[in-house]
Amino acid sequence: MAKKRRREEAEPEETYEFTPPEFDEREFLLKDLYGTKVLMVAAVLAIIMGILAFCLHRATDIYAVGLLLLFLTIVAFKQILGLLKFRIDLMDQKTLIGNYILFLFLALGVWIILLNPPFSL
Repeated sequence: MAKKRRREEAEPEETYEFTPPEFDEREFLLKDLYGTKVLMVAAVLAIIMGILAFCLHRATDIYAVGLLLLFLTIVAFKQILGLLKFRIDLMDQKTLIGNYILFLFLALGVWIILLNPPFSL
């Protein structure tokens, strides 16, 4: 009679257990507040630059001068934040790009509002 083969006991499969990374709530909140402060600086700077672009347009009657001022301000945004004692290394690149876009659209909006009649006569 043939011998019965013994089934080899299967090795227990490894079970994967997800362990979430450490979350520092204090650091997250501080970084979020810091980003909000930079956003406020971008908004105030956009309003000021929109008014300056309008004044330059009125003085020269050339739209390109105002646009050049806005784009030069975007290029110098990191240096302006550095002068205001903000640490750029704490900011994500996505957050900075969002601030650039907000600055551009808000400054253009202020400028366009000032170009239209009750403000520009």
